[in-house]
Amino acid sequence: MADEHDDDATWKDFHDAVNMGPSEIEKWLDTDESKEVGQKKGGGESTGHASGRRIVAILRTKKADLTNSDFTHMRKVVGYVARHSKQRPSGDTSDIPWRYSLMNWGNDPDKK
Repeated sequence: MADEHDDDATWKDFHDAVNMGPSEIEKWLDTDESKEVGQKKGGGESTGHASGRRIVAILRTKKADLTNSDFTHMRKVVGYVARHSKQRPSGDTSDIPWRYSLMNWGNDPDKK
């Protein structure tokens, strides 16, 4: 069965959604704030935190070397960022879990 997804569109959408660089994400993932947000499976690392590590790996991989699994994760990131961004609370978002969660997924909503 042929792949029903357009990898070029996924690539573009992923890079539109992820507005943080790999080093920036790594630095963020080392913070306590990053580790405190998100759904944790079995009390360990949150889904978003694990996703952030995978995003770093994807960003450091040449497009031609990405796997189907990578493209699947890229689509998951695009969907998460789109859904979560629509839930933006009013007021200052610089120091709240909503922003921290998005940053785990490679998107800093306060970044210009």
